Amino acid sequence: MGTNTNILLLFFGVFAILVVLTAMGEALRSRVPHGKTNHDVESFLIRVHSWWVMVILFTITALLGPVALMMLFLFEILAALREFLTFTYKNKADHLSLALGFFLILPLQYLFVGLGWTGLFTVFIPVYAFLLLPIISALRGSPDRFLTRVAETQWGLMICVYCISHVPALLNAQTNGDSGQTVLLIVFFVMVVQIGDLADYFAGRRFGHRRIAPGLSPKTLEGMATGIAASALAGVLLTWITPFGAAESAALAALASLSGMMGGLVFAAIKRDRGVKDWSHLIPGHGGLLDRLDSVIFAAPVFYHVQLLLSA
Repeated sequence: MGTNTNILLLFFGVFAILVVLTAMGEALRSRVPHGKTNHDVESFLIRVHSWWVMVILFTITALLGPVALMMLFLFEILAALREFLTFTYKNKADHLSLALGFFLILPLQYLFVGLGWTGLFTVFIPVYAFLLLPIISALRGSPDRFLTRVAETQWGLMICVYCISHVPALLNAQTNGDSGQTVLLIVFFVMVVQIGDLADYFAGRRFGHRRIAPGLSPKTLEGMATGIAASALAGVLLTWITPFGAAESAALAALASLSGMMGGLVFAAIKRDRGVKDWSHLIPGHGGLLDRLDSVIFAAPVFYHVQLLLSA
């Protein structure tokens, strides 16, 4: 089957799941006494409605092909970097560094990804950008909290630009000459990570007891185990859209899910440190873009490099 046919089949499968979830939410809402609202039910429905929009948008983009996917992730990188830098410390001496980050480093990183220059794309930000930005800030002559300012800007570029750029970099993956397979590989990655997140969220609140990091996150050992298992199962069921076997797909999905969950803990720690619940209110019921991408950010480099090893 062609790439677009596979994407549509996946969409209709997710469509059916969302229909069921929407019906469940409306059924729960109908049981609430007239004139009253149940916060949990309303929150659930808002999340499901947001998922409808995100799934349709992602499906349309995937059907349009690699260029559209590149543009989608470029928008996500810009929005994520803006959200993150909103909560960092900076002064006038950092304006040039921030401008270079948005208008030079980010476009160059994306250019290297688009051209398939793997060697340069993997070292450009963690080596050359990390050396350049402190120099620019130092030349501005302000020592006030210098290390904090530089480190926070570097960290923003690392997670919001460098890590996320590994997703469109999958378009350059080796898939036995089938260019359409690379689009499906991105679809596979996004689906297994998000399925793991959802299973972790619901299982953790349903029967989770042992918290991984008490005082930091409600994430539980039971929820994480369920999420990883759900991702592995999804990996097996989605093997047909990957160049790997069932065992490899399951292992790759489980590893990506675990990496993503650890990313969620890191972002929870950052938000606690900054005293905020969500990065923004861009997505109703989900918070900001970073609230939805925290798992993807940490999982993307791991998934990218492991699939390279499996394809070698």
